[in-house]
Amino acid sequence: MRSLPVAAAGMMDAQARFENSARRTAAAPLDKLAEEAVEGMQAKAAFSANAAVVKTADDMTGTLLDVLA
Repeated sequence: MRSLPVAAAGMMDAQARFENSARRTAAAPLDKLAEEAVEGMQAKAAFSANAAVVKTADDMTGTLLDVLA
């Protein structure tokens, strides 16, 4: 199942994007506050979407194992 590594990589990328945005906001809080807020929200949404893929893949694997057992 190729979806798990792809989703895990997406979660790591979203986390890095969020951390970089937070770091930039802490360094210069008022310079690009709106852009960094949007970046943080997009990173959160990307992380949630990838987490949903992981959960769905896990559910599908469990179902497959139940059928084969």
